[in-house]
Amino acid sequence: MEASIHTIASNNLLIIFAIVSITGIICSKLSEIIKVPDVVLYLLVGILIGPSFLKFIDIRGFQIENQLILTFGSAFILYLGGKEISLKVLRNVKISVFLLATLGVVISAFIMQQVIGFTFGISAMTALLAGTIIASTDPATLVPIFNQVKIKDRVKQTVISESAFNDATGAILTSAVLAVILSNKFSLGENIYELGTMVIVGVLVGLITGILLLKLVNDKPYGIFKDFAPIISVISVVVAYELSTKLGGSGYMSCFIVGIITGNKKNFKIWLSQKSYDADFYVAETLGTICRMAIFIILGSQVNLAQLSKYFMPSVITVLVLMFIARPLCVLVCTLVDREAKWSKSEILFMMWVRETGVIPAALCGIISAMKVPGYEVISSVVFMTILITLVIQGSTTKLVAKKLGLLEEEVINISEKVSTF
Repeated sequence: MEASIHTIASNNLLIIFAIVSITGIICSKLSEIIKVPDVVLYLLVGILIGPSFLKFIDIRGFQIENQLILTFGSAFILYLGGKEISLKVLRNVKISVFLLATLGVVISAFIMQQVIGFTFGISAMTALLAGTIIASTDPATLVPIFNQVKIKDRVKQTVISESAFNDATGAILTSAVLAVILSNKFSLGENIYELGTMVIVGVLVGLITGILLLKLVNDKPYGIFKDFAPIISVISVVVAYELSTKLGGSGYMSCFIVGIITGNKKNFKIWLSQKSYDADFYVAETLGTICRMAIFIILGSQVNLAQLSKYFMPSVITVLVLMFIARPLCVLVCTLVDREAKWSKSEILFMMWVRETGVIPAALCGIISAMKVPGYEVISSVVFMTILITLVIQGSTTKLVAKKLGLLEEEVINISEKVSTF
């Protein structure tokens, strides 16, 4: 009897996986046609096929599997975010990126805490939890947009680097705030110590894990597993996350550091054969796409429409404050401090506008909803509306804003061509 129950549960899970994959593929193709970010369609389709409408999938009966998908998915997305960072470009704008990814996230989180606490009338810690979740931007959403919109490289790398770093920062802050809520005790000294431990241990574990495991696929002396580069990459994410968590560090930070090492192999004297590089690239991209599909479709399927309609207007107000007050203030403070970078007015305005919310907030929200943390209904509504509004409005207008501000690479080429004709 017990074996039959397990068999039914396994079959249902396989069906859910198949439905998520098929709908994800259809949404991806449709997004190319109608020029809408794919994650927006994943969210909307998740609502459609979830318990609220068609009832094709209901992940609520698979809490362990749900946590596994969201935890591994977010860790792997952070790993991919780390891979997008170019240390060579980062050196020139390191102060701005560091400030945006640390001070900027903290400023956003505390501004949004005040707004969410006031508009929803919830406790300060629950409001802060929601604020830390939506404070980060999303490299997994920005990279596809920048592949279509050719922005000046300095601005592009700064925005992508910031989003990758602040995803890790946001995940760490969220974990810290969640720990305070669950333990129901707060000590400034202890919490700062724990936060510092999470960051330091996370960085060290990421460095050690990333370098050691990548040496095994090196095309030079130690590459005894050079034919298994894609598998080693996936293993490095799992090992880094689990080892860091066991040692009291941030698993998310470790995965992010492993990603940076993987994306900048030559700086660490690691070389892959072309065959290994291609295999690793395509497997990572495919797995990353599956993770994005699963995270957003599952998040959409968990949306409670009754709660969403109840908190609709406060959620919209929250998102507008994030877009037009919190983000501009963060960018202004962090870029003006960095005199070395010499940011132009156009570049600062562009960075103020580009701040799509995506995968990591979605995954963190899913984890919190599954844990039934007090106030999770409010948090789910805020995160859902933040993702939807920022992606639809800011994601779809990135090219237009860049063009108006003169930051498109095509414009630089056209201007130089016009000058040469005189």
